[in-house]
Amino acid sequence: MLKLFFVIFANFHRAPYIVPKMRYMADHPQKYSAERYNMMRHCIDLMNKSGKITTEAYGLENLPEAGGYIMYPNHQGKYDLLGIITTHDRVLSFVMDKQKSHTMLVREFVDLVQAKRLEKDNPRQGLTIINEVAKDVKNGKRYVLFPEGGYKFNNKNKVQNFKAGSFKIALKSHVPIIPIALIDSYKVFNSFHFGPVTTQVHYLKPIEYEEYKDMKTKDIAALVKERIEEKIKEILG
Repeated sequence: MLKLFFVIFANFHRAPYIVPKMRYMADHPQKYSAERYNMMRHCIDLMNKSGKITTEAYGLENLPEAGGYIMYPNHQGKYDLLGIITTHDRVLSFVMDKQKSHTMLVREFVDLVQAKRLEKDNPRQGLTIINEVAKDVKNGKRYVLFPEGGYKFNNKNKVQNFKAGSFKIALKSHVPIIPIALIDSYKVFNSFHFGPVTTQVHYLKPIEYEEYKDMKTKDIAALVKERIEEKIKEILG
């Protein structure tokens, strides 16, 4: 948490310029296309430099060259999505808790890539989100969903249980599933670590629709969780 406050303080002088610019770009999506994603990555780069945060990417060759896909990472903390965005060159979007989506900068990030705000206590709205994301990825968009739904402070790279409902989108859209193994991401903003930190983003081999189409969502969740845990164990021993 100390690093989070330090990064905010170190970049506070940029806020009067950069936040309104992000807001303007988010409010005019027809005028700005890839520029919106690049702006978000620029902000993350500034945060990484001031906080001495390095993120290393592995398995980029596993990302499909064309078409939409859904990325399912393990969840360690507030930096998880930022680490993925900084290593993923092509525009992506994401789904996040609506209650957490209206703070400064987070609101701008959500709106820049037209991310989905999920009301966790509203099943009807959740079904609408599932259908909207499924339609988007069918049309070629790329999304990040965190199937754990939340994270524990200072989690030491432990993977919690995956929520099976997160995988209904994959079954509806028929697109590849990309498991992502995040390592040491919790150290950035969700631990007592303060010095330089290096995180890892491992893009694993896609799970194609033909492989999971006859599986139940709970079995898909178990499969993705298993592959992520295997990669973490392989790297950390």
